Amino acid sequence: MSRPTAAARRSRILLTGYFLGMGVVMAIWGARMPAVQHAAHLSTAQLSLVLLAAALGMVAGLRTGGRLARPDRLPVLLMGGAVGLAGALAVLGQCHTLASLLAAALAFGAAHGVVDVATNSAAVRCQNAYGRPIMSSLHAAYSLGALGAAALAAATAATSHSVLFLVTGLALTAAVLAARPRTLALHGTDQPPTPSGGTAAVLRRRRLWLLGALAAASLLGEGAAADWAAVHVHTLDGTTAAAASAFALYSAGMTLGRLTGDRLTTAFGTPAVVRAGALLAATGLAGGVLADSVPAALAGWTVFGLGLSTTVPSLITAAGRGGPKAVATVSVTGYLGLLAGPALIGALASATTLPTALLLPALLAAALAVLAHRALENTTP
Repeated sequence: MSRPTAAARRSRILLTGYFLGMGVVMAIWGARMPAVQHAAHLSTAQLSLVLLAAALGMVAGLRTGGRLARPDRLPVLLMGGAVGLAGALAVLGQCHTLASLLAAALAFGAAHGVVDVATNSAAVRCQNAYGRPIMSSLHAAYSLGALGAAALAAATAATSHSVLFLVTGLALTAAVLAARPRTLALHGTDQPPTPSGGTAAVLRRRRLWLLGALAAASLLGEGAAADWAAVHVHTLDGTTAAAASAFALYSAGMTLGRLTGDRLTTAFGTPAVVRAGALLAATGLAGGVLADSVPAALAGWTVFGLGLSTTVPSLITAAGRGGPKAVATVSVTGYLGLLAGPALIGALASATTLPTALLLPALLAAALAVLAHRALENTTP
């Protein structure tokens, strides 16, 4: 295996910074959501409208980014989307009415969608230039950024969210502008043809919706962990600290898996790693739910995060064979699972019980394991 060029290594470092920055912004926004709600005197229903505006903006941004993200435009989309995201975060901190929050949240979501497509499309091209898997480690940077920012948000709980959002937005904007020369020199190559001689268009027709469905299944699990892991542990009479640690342990498991995912993919191939991880996720969550104890639940959520860690990076890599538009399509479909999943689990829990409802993401992980080979064959660089 040849060593990557210096240009490819510089591009990888640059993209690591972009993924890290996205994780920081999203974690800061999510962690200080109660402060946003309090400052604008929003009801739960009104806050839901703000979140819906951000989601609609993101879908629009993903679709727009997919149409615009030609290789020669990726540097501009990266910088524009990142500055837009940082700026929208700063503006959100200054909003104190529902109308202003709706407008800023729509812009925030749109910028997030654009930069999401641009970073993932650029990451696929950088991975092609590298000649070996690096996508998992790039997504690990997002997870590390989110973990660090969540800790920062907790440590600065006494600081006004307006100040935190403004400082974070300005700092990230300055970082993007400082990195402008390297962003304009971003290096990467297009995806080579498949070993069977198929083209990107053929791959898109045969696999695109399967890849999107598997992304939705995986991200439904992430949404379940974010919204229901703490509730699940609490229903088992876990302490407040134990309940709060459930999602942190899930995130730690996912981060660890992504830090090691590239080496595993190189050694065993993408389909085998995703299949094994999905089986691990399904077994871990099902065991944690059915065991009906706090330690088992915490272990189950940790294993669930570890098992799902390589899924989305691998699906994005596979979608990259169809170009940025395919990346956007898989991302949009996947985020629908992320947005709809928690509500679906809540509805199932109302009709049955929460442990029963939480078997849904475990079953979807098992289905992902069954379909992994069909969706991901011939995708390891």
